[in-house]
Amino acid sequence: MNKITEEFDRETDGRAARWEAHRTARHEELLKLARKAVHELGPQVSMEDIAGHAHTSKPVYYRYFGDKEGLRQALSAMVINDFRERVIAAGLAKEDEISALHAMVSSYLGLADNSPNLYFFVTSAPRSADDESAGALNTFFEEASSLMSERLLKLYDQRATAATLDLWPRAALGMVRAAGEQWLSQPPGANKPSLQSLATELTNWLAYGIASTRTPTTR
Repeated sequence: MNKITEEFDRETDGRAARWEAHRTARHEELLKLARKAVHELGPQVSMEDIAGHAHTSKPVYYRYFGDKEGLRQALSAMVINDFRERVIAAGLAKEDEISALHAMVSSYLGLADNSPNLYFFVTSAPRSADDESAGALNTFFEEASSLMSERLLKLYDQRATAATLDLWPRAALGMVRAAGEQWLSQPPGANKPSLQSLATELTNWLAYGIASTRTPTTR
């Protein structure tokens, strides 16, 4: 009896593991299909449009994500984690401080510009305390702020106060996001800066705008 029971338990556990693996794979597949649908159809896309674009039905998406808000949270977490990995990697790949800041800004703007529809789908909705993507966003901000603080500290040495360096990265991230979103919303034309020119301008603000907080010396 014990041997039969053990074999039955192993078989049951194996089926459960395979089913869980299937659900995980299907969950990731549906997220990728939803990401493509938002990219192509726009940030106001409906669940029906997403399901149709994925060649499946709305009940399938409801089964895995609950509702459109659940899908938005899961997709937001995926996109934010992608931003975090790429932006941080861009900053770490550069040795000098200005190049690191420029690489981070360029990476962020480039990812947003690659799919404005997806970017605004992720960022347009307010986040509640239990939002699945809130943790991913906080991790992104913490890692980006830490890296920026480290770079700015090397850049300014003792010329900026510790309090300034603690506050500036979060403020700077907000500035980059606000400027980037306004830039994304601008129609193409002669007055719209290129990605690289905007990245250079923002980098200059990040690197040198903080210098104005120093107490001026008197002669």
